[in-house]
Amino acid sequence: MNFPKGSMQAQREVFGNTLLELVNTDPRVVVLDGDLANSTRSEIVAKARPDKFLMMGIAEQNMAGVAAGLATVGLIPWCVSFACFLTNRDLDQVRVVVAQPKLNVKLAAGYSGILTGKTGKTHQDVSDLSVMRAIPYMTVIAPADAVEVYQAMYAANAHKGPVYLRLTRDPSPVLFDESYRFQIGKAVVMRQGDDVSLISTGVQTWRALEAAELLARERISASVLHVPTLKPLDTDAIVAAARHTGYVVTAEDHTILGGLGAAVAETLGEHLPTPMRRVGMRDVFGESAPNDELLEKYGLTPRHLAEAARELLKTRKGKQTRSGKGAR
Repeated sequence: MNFPKGSMQAQREVFGNTLLELVNTDPRVVVLDGDLANSTRSEIVAKARPDKFLMMGIAEQNMAGVAAGLATVGLIPWCVSFACFLTNRDLDQVRVVVAQPKLNVKLAAGYSGILTGKTGKTHQDVSDLSVMRAIPYMTVIAPADAVEVYQAMYAANAHKGPVYLRLTRDPSPVLFDESYRFQIGKAVVMRQGDDVSLISTGVQTWRALEAAELLARERISASVLHVPTLKPLDTDAIVAAARHTGYVVTAEDHTILGGLGAAVAETLGEHLPTPMRRVGMRDVFGESAPNDELLEKYGLTPRHLAEAARELLKTRKGKQTRSGKGAR
């Protein structure tokens, strides 16, 4: 698929079309949907390959059990629903019948985070990464853009074992070009900088890049490290980013409790204690509102990320930044 860099692409559309590719190229792939096919876009498979599509109804618990059974006979089931349902409603089944026996089931979680088309807090999930990170044997992926969704889906399909794939609803910028190669467990340096490291995941990475631009106007040099795989975590890349600048700000469309910020804090606490700030949802649920208003209220805009970096750098007031300019 061709996704021009800088264009706006919806992850759910890329997901639906890529899922059809997988169905057509890998006879083991079968799709199970929790009665949300027109929203998650798994209906693309339902229309083109109804023989590979199972409508499971509003019953994610049963869907997980059926998927486990299909995996035991050599198939690769992709379970599709909203993140809030796929993470929570069937959690016991995912834990016991999918993760414990390490079955080859893929969990495709659409409508993650707070930007879910004004569905409100009941349909928003800002703790899914925390939950899935804690489940043994689960691989957890949060792609940044259309290119990464496409490649991550092929990587997930090839990976033997349970995978949780976090997807967003609305269009977001394409950050990668055709030369990019996604690897499970590998972080990506998106921008080099010397004063502060912005470490982000999912679509929040493009906002981290925007924040780096804002900081550059103030002669603050920020690096941006994109972490598409929350588990397994690229510990080496995180430690290297922290060591280079000495200051870290994490960014995620997710709670700071147990998500990327927590994972980075855990890593640095063990390997390289580093001053840091976590930008994300602060122990609250979301609500129904336009995207820009939600990002503003919950402090997830590029401006908020830049402000967190500025506040962090004030802790070394009077010292020179590595770029040679005084911290403000």
